[in-house]
Amino acid sequence: MGQMRDPVASQRHSGPDSTALLDAGADERWTYAELDRAVERTAGRLWALGVRPGDQLGVLADTGPDFARVVHATWRIGAVLVPLDTHLAERELRERLACVDLVALLAGRPHAERARSIAEVPVESLQASATEPAEFVAEDPPPDAPRVMLFTSGTTGQPKAVVLTGRNLVSSAVASAFRLGVLPEDRWYDPLAGYHMGGLAPIVRSALYGTCVVLPDRFDAGRALSHLHDHEVTGVSVVPTMLDRLLDAGEFPESLRFALTGGAPTPPELIARCEERGVPIHPTYGMTETASQVATARPAEAYANPDRAGRPLAFTRVRALDGEEPLAPGEPGELVVSGPTVTTGYYGDPETTDRVFGPYGFRTGDLGVVEPDGSIRVLGRVDDAIITGGENVHPADVARILREHPDVEACAVVGLPDPEWGERVCALVVGEASEAALRAFCEGRLADYKRPKTIAFADSLPRTVSGTVDRETVRDRLAERSERLE
Repeated sequence: MGQMRDPVASQRHSGPDSTALLDAGADERWTYAELDRAVERTAGRLWALGVRPGDQLGVLADTGPDFARVVHATWRIGAVLVPLDTHLAERELRERLACVDLVALLAGRPHAERARSIAEVPVESLQASATEPAEFVAEDPPPDAPRVMLFTSGTTGQPKAVVLTGRNLVSSAVASAFRLGVLPEDRWYDPLAGYHMGGLAPIVRSALYGTCVVLPDRFDAGRALSHLHDHEVTGVSVVPTMLDRLLDAGEFPESLRFALTGGAPTPPELIARCEERGVPIHPTYGMTETASQVATARPAEAYANPDRAGRPLAFTRVRALDGEEPLAPGEPGELVVSGPTVTTGYYGDPETTDRVFGPYGFRTGDLGVVEPDGSIRVLGRVDDAIITGGENVHPADVARILREHPDVEACAVVGLPDPEWGERVCALVVGEASEAALRAFCEGRLADYKRPKTIAFADSLPRTVSGTVDRETVRDRLAERSERLE
């Protein structure tokens, strides 16, 4: 892999008249020739602001055509894109800015005032500017030059800037294409935020493929479903909660080839809904540090094994470790990922970088199993493991058994402090099953120490914005239940 020309410039020559970008809200579209001219002007503006190859450019803006142009413009001049979460409070934004070394910050109109209050660098409007574009020479940086830095807090709660190189992004795009397939008429609907890898990836990948990315101004299930039909969308990236709402909204278009779910584990009951409705769901296990997908299941795999995330993508290897020792297939341990999509580390944080990398690759902090057939089963975070009476209990194993009960729609399993056993297994259940019925159901299916000692019921599981079960809220509800029983 030699010097890496920016994707839009490449597509200007190979497919200038192909549709590159479609604004679903305004129903506007750009060919690659038109997008190339817009990217060139944006890159000239950045150059006039003093942004140079290797410089870090912050962006505080909603995802849309303007954001996409900046993504490609930073690549064109060899700068590093640093998207910021628009929902964060000013204090949280300042914490992230302290982790990086921006030379300028672009802000969308709704966020301009906040940007000026937090930034110690020049702040420029994303949409319009008095700054005239300057002449510049496009930079074709080496593959391992940083292209983007995305923030993650992991289990520590402290923000860390994940460095992703051109090699990471291109390798991820290629591996994803091998798993999902790519067709010239593809249109990838992307309602996810560009400050997350799941939202940024379709913008970059579609340009690499020479296909079209469809960007809505916001996510509303009804409007999104109309967009899927109106624009004959072939693929969509969503978190599980979004897909659930889309299923509630109506029927999917026949054009849809894949519905890629990530950002949180895909509940088996959602996979069952997709099978019943004929929706081509592709559950995914991935993370920022691997430029998105690690493993992805095709629909038939997902329907047959809804508790698994499919097999690793091309060029990616996943192992389960016990400490520093690789485990045999089928044994649970910490998942470790290696391959060309894996980050080079965290910017300005060599201590954390050294801690998470070992001889077998990047230590994810996720507890999981590499099955004998190579598929991945994620059990949760290593820190979520319940230790009761000296025995390890993996919450996902208990939840899987509980979900087999016909009257259980969903459940979450956590540990609570116990004066005798250290921790006890507890479950929050959605469904019509009774506590007595669940206790009887677990006999013969779970070892005694794995059976929930506290069971509570709810109309729905509390979830985070991304659709992940909010385990702290689950613990609080179960703790309240325990206190009432004492």
